[in-house]
Amino acid sequence: MTAPRTGHTPEDTMDTTTEAPAFVRSAAAVATSTGDDYRVDIRSGHHKLAADEPASVGGGDTATTPVGLLLSALGSCTAITLRMYAQRKGWPLETVRVHLGYEKGPESSVRITRRIELLGDLDEAQRARLRDIADRTPVTRAVRGGTPIVEQRHNAAVHREGAVGTVGAVGQEGGHHE
Repeated sequence: MTAPRTGHTPEDTMDTTTEAPAFVRSAAAVATSTGDDYRVDIRSGHHKLAADEPASVGGGDTATTPVGLLLSALGSCTAITLRMYAQRKGWPLETVRVHLGYEKGPESSVRITRRIELLGDLDEAQRARLRDIADRTPVTRAVRGGTPIVEQRHNAAVHREGAVGTVGAVGQEGGHHE
């Protein structure tokens, strides 16, 4: 069975009998850059964030860098996941603090360092299990696994003060932490 003809190109129609299970969006964000500076305004659900570059590379230093946002996502996902796990187990985890660094090495290599502090009256087996869980958080898996980035094209003309342009990847906003 094929999708009904809608005037799209053959690449736009799929044979649904062999189609893999559909992906379901669990989080989304929209990043918008306007003007000549590097500041980007970000919406994720009803939350507003921003990113910018430091003045040393031509930015306005009005917000954290995109890499800072990546580290923030990794650290917050780690802390949230460990808190959830400890709560479910009834473990006395008082504080989770995740220290992260983005390091540049030889020949354009990069790496992320992560150090996790677990404060509370936890025994060594509980601490070991939480460290193991940290390696399985959604953002850790996405970063380590090299999650594919699938480009979605939408070629709609946008009229703004007489200018016409092309809109790139389009998606709905909203989402939650897994």
